Amino acid sequence: MNRSETCALIREIGIIPAVRVSTAEEAHFAAEAVASGGIPIVEITLTVARAVELIAHLTHYHPKLLVGAGTVLTEELAHRSIDAGAKFITSPGLNLKVVEFAARNEVAALPGALTPTEVITAWEAGSDFVKVFPCADVGGERYIRALKAALPNIPLIAAGGVNQQTAMHYILAGATALGIGTDLIPTEAIEKRQSKRIRELSLRFAGFVKEARGRMETPKAVAVAQFQKIEECEKR
Repeated sequence: MNRSETCALIREIGIIPAVRVSTAEEAHFAAEAVASGGIPIVEITLTVARAVELIAHLTHYHPKLLVGAGTVLTEELAHRSIDAGAKFITSPGLNLKVVEFAARNEVAALPGALTPTEVITAWEAGSDFVKVFPCADVGGERYIRALKAALPNIPLIAAGGVNQQTAMHYILAGATALGIGTDLIPTEAIEKRQSKRIRELSLRFAGFVKEARGRMETPKAVAVAQFQKIEECEKR
């Protein structure tokens, strides 16, 4: 999957599950569980042991799965992650060297940013999306809405505190996608191998995204219809 296809899938699915596990077997389990719920994307955070090996494991055994690396704080870690097969690179903060390295290697860059200045800097550096983190601590959906109003052309990913109660609101506020961790892949569900629980959560979150987008399309369709009626009247 190339960079363009990676970005297209992220836009389509609208959810990036953050997988924080410690073994290849757990990563395999989590990936299959979320994929069965309609989310063929996983982010392996580099804060877990042998994360780069987990990325290589998943890309080898799940070639149809979009695997990315999270918490990539240095260019060296970006290099290792991409060599292992990561198709996107993300982090909680902004490191311009990491963004530029990903861009040079035709891998999607999703750096973290918080302030409008950081969001603009990340975008101008060549980011494909900008992850607003931590959302919940700085106003949640209201903050995303404010950023989107000022920066409508920058695709934002809401991350940090996204849960079942807020997921739909973030999309309605203008987020292109959501970054979700344990609210989608609970630690207990991994430990107890509760694949049905993770699948159900995946289906639920995917449903929130779909419903929110549907609500957003309805006013647009009404506006287009009204505009067409006005044009028809003017032609008469």
